[in-house]
Amino acid sequence: MPAYVVTQIEIHDPTHYEDYKKISSSTIEKFGGRFLVRGGKVETLEGSWSPTRFVVVEFPTAQRAREWWSSAEYAPGKKLRQEIASTEMILVEGI
Repeated sequence: MPAYVVTQIEIHDPTHYEDYKKISSSTIEKFGGRFLVRGGKVETLEGSWSPTRFVVVEFPTAQRAREWWSSAEYAPGKKLRQEIASTEMILVEGI
C-alpha cells in the first residue's frame, strides 16, 4: 500500500534550502519515492490552516518511507532542514 510523507515547511534560509532540495530529491528517489506536491501555491478552502510551503512525497510503502527518513543517506539533509526551516511532518498510508 502506498504511503505519503506530508510536510508543512516554513523556510528561514532560502539559500541553504536549495542545498537541502538537492539532497532530499536524490535520497527520495533512491528509496522509491516521488514528489506529488512540491511547493506549489497553497489556497486555504476551510479553516485557518495556511502553510507557506507544502510537500507531499509518495513512497511504495510506509516501511520504505521510514527507511528513507531514518537513512544515513538522508541524515545530512534532515540535519540541514532542521537548522534552516521549521517543519511539521506526518506519514500516512493510503491509496
